[in-house]
Order: sequence, then structure tokens, then C-alpha cells
Amino acid sequence: MQFNLEQEIVTLRRMTARELRQRYAQLFGEVSRSSHKAYLIRKIAWRLQSQVEGDLSLRARRRAAELANDAKHQPLPQIAGVTVTLEVDASHDVRLPTPGTALIRHYKGRTIEVLVLKDGFEFNGERYKSLSAVARAVTGTHRNGYRFFQLGDNE
Repeated sequence: MQFNLEQEIVTLRRMTARELRQRYAQLFGEVSRSSHKAYLIRKIAWRLQSQVEGDLSLRARRRAAELANDAKHQPLPQIAGVTVTLEVDASHDVRLPTPGTALIRHYKGRTIEVLVLKDGFEFNGERYKSLSAVARAVTGTHRNGYRFFQLGDNE
């Protein structure tokens, strides 16, 4: 009996999230942390394809790991006499713009302008550790700073 990857993917699309999680556990030997159907279908289809057509060789995996490691520690090439280096700050919240950016919000007829700093925020000449502290200073009540300044997920 020949394995038909396309038919298997059609079957995956008909499965419930619970059934996909069970299939994921069979293929990967661990429970999926996700219940997102599209994600599970992609991961399972990728695993099935790698089983049928072959996965990356050990040599290719090592080379990919080397390249990823080198990319973390190498400056970007010079462009027009300017060297740009990439620094990744894992503690930086991705919802925030880069330090030096001004956040502007109109609130009750006032224009609120907050400067994003590397280690906090500046509003009206004062420094704050969090956006929630700035929102509290503006409104007088506790507010989620990210939502007040309409940053990140607005669910």
C-alpha cells in the first residue's frame, strides 16, 4: 500500500482539534501545547512529508545550527560606509516601539506624549517604570498601559 500525502492532508482537515492533538502525539512522541487546528495540520503534514521524503541530513542540521549561531554574533555587512550591528534584547517587550519613539494619545481633550526609554518611559518630565504607571498618572485610575496607548493585542 502506497502512502498518499495529499489524501492524508485532506483527512487531517476533517479531524477535530482533539483528534489532531492525538495524531501529533503519535508522530512527535509528545503532547502539543497548541490546540490551533491550522498549526497542528501544518506541523503534522510537515512531519508526514519528512517521513515519506526524508528529513534534513545530520550535516545539514549542524550547518543550519552553525549559521543561526553565527548570525547572532556577527555585525551586518557595511553598506555605503555605514556599519549596522544587530543587537537582540530578549527582555524587550515586542509590543513596544524602539527607545526614542514618542507615543501620542489624545485623551479628554489633551494630547498625551510619552517618550519610550530603554529602561522606562518619560511623561511631563518625569520617569515611569511602566506604561500602566503613566496611564494612572494621566487618568487617576489604574489602567492597562498597553491598552491605554493602543499597543499590542487589542482584544
